[in-house]
Amino acid sequence: MVAPGRHDAGAVSVGARFDIGPAQYPVAHLDATVGIPMSDGVVLCADLTRPAYRRAEPADGAFPVVVNFTPYNRLGNRYIGRMARVARRVGRVVRGSDRRRFTGRDLLHTPAGGAVDVFATNRTLVERGYADLVVDVRGTGSSTGAWDFFSPREHRDYVEVIDWVREQPWCDGHIAVTGISYGAIAALIVAGERPAGLDAVFAMVAGEDPVRELGLTGGVPTPGMALWMAVVNAGKFMPSPRGLIRNGLLGAYLRDRLGDPVSGLGKAARIAATEGHPDGFLNDQWAERLPKFEDIAAPTWILGAWHDVYNRSNFRMFDRIGLPGGRKQVLVDDGYHLSIGAGFGEPGNPPALDELQCAWFDKWLKGIDNGIDGYGPVTVRRQGGGGWVSRPEFSDPAATVRRLYLSGAPSGAAAHAAVDAALGDTAPSAGTRLPLPTGRRRAASNNAALMSMGVTTVLGRRFGSDDRLAEATAVTFTTVPLEAGLMLSGPMNLHLRVEAGGTEAFWSVTVTDVEPDGASAPLTRGALLSSLRAVDEKGSTYLDGELLFPLHTLRADSVLPVVPGEPFDIDIEINPTEAVLRAGHRLRVTVASGSFPRHWLPPHLSRKINGQCIILDPEHPSYLTFPAVGSPL
Repeated sequence: MVAPGRHDAGAVSVGARFDIGPAQYPVAHLDATVGIPMSDGVVLCADLTRPAYRRAEPADGAFPVVVNFTPYNRLGNRYIGRMARVARRVGRVVRGSDRRRFTGRDLLHTPAGGAVDVFATNRTLVERGYADLVVDVRGTGSSTGAWDFFSPREHRDYVEVIDWVREQPWCDGHIAVTGISYGAIAALIVAGERPAGLDAVFAMVAGEDPVRELGLTGGVPTPGMALWMAVVNAGKFMPSPRGLIRNGLLGAYLRDRLGDPVSGLGKAARIAATEGHPDGFLNDQWAERLPKFEDIAAPTWILGAWHDVYNRSNFRMFDRIGLPGGRKQVLVDDGYHLSIGAGFGEPGNPPALDELQCAWFDKWLKGIDNGIDGYGPVTVRRQGGGGWVSRPEFSDPAATVRRLYLSGAPSGAAAHAAVDAALGDTAPSAGTRLPLPTGRRRAASNNAALMSMGVTTVLGRRFGSDDRLAEATAVTFTTVPLEAGLMLSGPMNLHLRVEAGGTEAFWSVTVTDVEPDGASAPLTRGALLSSLRAVDEKGSTYLDGELLFPLHTLRADSVLPVVPGEPFDIDIEINPTEAVLRAGHRLRVTVASGSFPRHWLPPHLSRKINGQCIILDPEHPSYLTFPAVGSPL
């Protein structure tokens, strides 16, 4: 164990277990549809679960309180919570894989690691003396008002809820916030506001900038965004009628739902249909919705996944939080949005999620010196079967910058691709032009798995760990077989010399690990609209003078023209990863003009596109830059 408030790198192994003590309370008491008044007259509805000896009566006394904000209707949390222990047993029936690659078996095994427990009310916490409050955000579930995701008014709601909780007789003054996805982002927003009494954060699959990462990825809309908004809007029409009547809120609920029946969907449609719509770019209004990471003072745990929609930002969030290691932690697994905690609790893996969360809160809300601040603070599962590793920072300190050049010579390893080209350590001596193919995109791809949050991995390798079908409409650049192992660690940049036949072009990039049998296992990805190629130099990441992570402004005032037939350079940010490529494997970069179902080019953009090509010019070489340990070739 380590002394309180200190962190010694490597003091606690990845597979360590923390003493959370025995269950103290045999049952939980639920107060359903508790009304929480906001300063503008809106009332948020919540479910309060407290420790109890008998269901009909909560235990006496005050407890630390864990708050979870959700737009998905807290009734889902309530009913899923009742199935959590059963789901855990069912998850154990399906054995996980060896995790060399994430498979559908690992997705089905996920509940065994405590994911359902932390999505709903974590009974492991309640049994050990915590109260749990799940709150429908404004305009969702049974709460009154109109939903406007992460708006400044919603930020204020979060703080007012924390203030309200702190004054309740069942709260001992110590409060934590937690959540998955939307709830995790809300928790980070709360932490950035620094309300009194907030002691800890446990955020799972959160994003630094949801609009950049999900709404306008690479500068173009994501089809899944509209589906997500439709799900939230559907959920707000499934209230708790008895609770609304008991609280005298039925009239206000009906008024607000009828006045705003499809929150945000109209705006989303206008953004997609209108050329130059101001909200089709990043802007100051979108920025107002983001967490203030630099202001976070409460100890914060960030849990992410390499194939999550928010993978781009796990380490950026960690770095922006100005706390010492130990008081902040980041743990990134090889998985998807719905697979958090797959395999956790098993030998050699982190503790089960419900126990890990409990240990984190025990440390910071109850002051128990359980040594969890000696974990990590950076813990990652390396893709490719590289196992878990902990260190003080990301990337690996031993990594150095490498550059591999794109060449038009065939690699001989991608006969299935539209164009088979090479990736090597020397720039080509002769130039060539490689047009990007068009054609129908295949649904079988890692992008489909990413956008389905991992669900399609149950359909087989081609929906997760073998992208060859998707490469049939792309240009691939592949190395010779590696003579020795290579470990990628960090973000990447693909620098291209390109040309467009129209006034716009879109570039979708995937980096894969090509196995000896030819399977092309995706590791990470990036995308960019050509007119939004302007780079924020101050916000970008450089190492040894090389641009590793180009931060694109994606703002309307930084649009750059695309002149038909005129070559230009473009840098495409590729999400961070850590992966082991074994001897005999190859590294591949795939470039396509689209990626279904990750991105959607609305008509006003697609009609500007009239062919695009990569120009391999010895005077203006194209290359992949990345940090790695080992010899590339």
